[in-house]
Amino acid sequence: MKNFVIIILILSFLKVTGQERIFVSPDGDDLNVGSKKSPVASVQQALKRLKTTEKEGNKSPFEIILLDGVYYIPETILFDETFAGLQRPLVIRADREGKATLSAGHKLNVQWKDKGSNRYEATVPDEINDIPYLYADNATIRLARYPNYVADIYPFGGYAADALSKERIRTWSAPEGGYIHALHRARWGGMHFKILGKEDDGTLRWEGGWQNNRPSEMHTNFRFVEGIKEELDATGEWFFDKSSRVLSFIAKPGEDPNKMTFVVPQFESIFSFNGKVEQPIRDVNIKGLTLKHTLPTFMKSREPLMRSDWTIYRQAAIFMEGVENIAIQDCYFSDLGGNAVFVSGYAKDIVASDNLVENIGASAFAVVGRSEALFNPVYSYNEAPKYEEISRAKGPKTEAYPRDITISGNLVRYIGTIEKQSAGVQIQVASRVNVLHNTIYQVPRAGINIGDGAFGGHDLAFNDVFETVLETSDHGAFNSWGRDRFWHPNRGIMDQLVKKDSALILLDAYQNTKIRNNRFQCDHGWDIDLDDGSSNYSIYNNLCLSGGIKLREGFHRSVRNNVLVNNTFHPHVWFYDSRDTFQNNIVMSAYGAIQIPEFGDQVDYNVFTSKQDLLDAQETHRTDLHSITARISFNRPEKLDFAVKMNSQLKGYFQNFSMMNFGVTKGSLKKQAAVPVVKALIFETATAKETLVDWNGFLVKTMSTLGEQSATGTADIKGILVVNSTKGKYKGIQDNDVILYYGEEDVSNLEQLLRAEVKYRWMESRKIKIWRNQRLMEIRVH
Repeated sequence: MKNFVIIILILSFLKVTGQERIFVSPDGDDLNVGSKKSPVASVQQALKRLKTTEKEGNKSPFEIILLDGVYYIPETILFDETFAGLQRPLVIRADREGKATLSAGHKLNVQWKDKGSNRYEATVPDEINDIPYLYADNATIRLARYPNYVADIYPFGGYAADALSKERIRTWSAPEGGYIHALHRARWGGMHFKILGKEDDGTLRWEGGWQNNRPSEMHTNFRFVEGIKEELDATGEWFFDKSSRVLSFIAKPGEDPNKMTFVVPQFESIFSFNGKVEQPIRDVNIKGLTLKHTLPTFMKSREPLMRSDWTIYRQAAIFMEGVENIAIQDCYFSDLGGNAVFVSGYAKDIVASDNLVENIGASAFAVVGRSEALFNPVYSYNEAPKYEEISRAKGPKTEAYPRDITISGNLVRYIGTIEKQSAGVQIQVASRVNVLHNTIYQVPRAGINIGDGAFGGHDLAFNDVFETVLETSDHGAFNSWGRDRFWHPNRGIMDQLVKKDSALILLDAYQNTKIRNNRFQCDHGWDIDLDDGSSNYSIYNNLCLSGGIKLREGFHRSVRNNVLVNNTFHPHVWFYDSRDTFQNNIVMSAYGAIQIPEFGDQVDYNVFTSKQDLLDAQETHRTDLHSITARISFNRPEKLDFAVKMNSQLKGYFQNFSMMNFGVTKGSLKKQAAVPVVKALIFETATAKETLVDWNGFLVKTMSTLGEQSATGTADIKGILVVNSTKGKYKGIQDNDVILYYGEEDVSNLEQLLRAEVKYRWMESRKIKIWRNQRLMEIRVH
């Protein structure tokens, strides 16, 4: 009764004063009035005040302001159907940007005991049922694993073929509850398994592997195990023994865990918006907050997407469905077990801008509709609807998909730390998603991924995407599929279908998607990779720094006025009458065509930097009859300014576009953002025989002197001399080796080496022949 009276007095005060804001503090009290001097303790309490004090017809914003500090939330902040009728915009913001942290974890209060050799143990209180993940001093620490984690080793920070050997398993007393992490056999993504126990024959029982929608056995080499007591042997590792309730941790020398803050995640989501199409939750702005410490969700990622390589789990630090006009601005997402932001099902007019997302387990931004929005949805790669059952209705079937979404100005890096089926931005079953001015790097797979053609209309512009496909294979910095209702896994049947009824192609991908004015770099695949069936794209004014542009089978793609540095155009297994065009582009090596019966509507009016490459296009492919060869000079390539110094020869063939407008624009994010590393230009290396060039970490040069020939014992002055191998990324290459063959190509100079690398870069492993100790040796690099 006393508390009820206090609440009535508070509400009366708010009504009299006309207060439109409530302050929250970790040191507040939910019985306080809600002023800055008398704040409440939780966002949940502030939301209760909002609903209670709402005035009929009041349209002014209501603010919930979080004062500095860390808030260990007691439960997910839920916006359910009761919030659908609110009449005023709601702002939930930090009093000072970045200074208010919402943690989905529980602060661990334990007393650590020193067990010697930097090993500490603590007894965990009964209120903590399990410790699936652990954060310490604002960083993720490693669950005991084999092999031990080593930064910059890809994939996984270390892997071992013997991770599941009987010899190793024999040393484990109780491995159940641990995990196996592995790549797909073809390295298309990650797979995760929970260990259930040991068999009598010394092998393990496990469940999982459903995280990839193109099933396979786990990779024989790229795998590791974690969560096994006997593997606790490295600095920074921990293990929780449920039976004894003892938490063990190996600290750094001189580090005292009693002076550290340990957090155990409790929830998968911090904010969850759950509205409906008929009753959406509207007009909420989340601004300036730090969001941390969500649970890992990798074992729950099992919902298949439409014939995509992916499965997903619909959850994130901020999850929303059945929403309109929601903004997420100036927030900091870090130390999350899963996704940062997930826009699911029906959603309209959503903005995520100027956020920093780093060190998270899965994707930064996922925009994924529901399958009920599709006509003729199928999920397995090897399935297809029957021709006579394919609906001819264009576009979406229901409203259960996001539309008019803007993801802009975000800095995304070091994501997918657990789940390799992840991206900086993932789009599926959505319409008109604008991805603008984002900087995305250090990602295991694609920076931006579009999983199907439904429903197009996206605009990808002014993004800076690099250091991509670091842990997987056969992808691009931008990656897409178009396995829509027209698509069939049997090429012969698909040829017949589209020839019989070409209108099928644009039933799902009915709106054109633009990829324009971006800077892409992928050293382990293609810069822009339009894979299986991707259709109805306009690709123009992009600076591609390493991997070139690949178009696999699809229709209605226009590629024009792009700069393909050190690379080329990769048309793969096209259809007849694809309606594709490739024109007015600058290419720096021969086309990488594979099984092309005909080259669409037009492949012409391009600029080649090599006369031989142009002749190859004209004679081999019957393309580029009006294309030219030109000596290209870039303005300041060492500063990433690849503007072309124009002359009369280039007029009408190419038009410059801005090279200084990529990536984030917010000042504080711009200062933190890295930029791509400039590679040696192919056409400059042929004459620069004395110049040392960084090639995959090796310092190399073209052999050019009798002294070099004498020192290495080669028969001729040709090949590429390895001057310094200290930072080289390929094992087996040493100082003073001379590279003579790359793949099947004879490489006499650096230009030929770089061209051969372009030709074979799509392969997971390549053979290199080197001269060492007076004999020719062959090694394989991955």
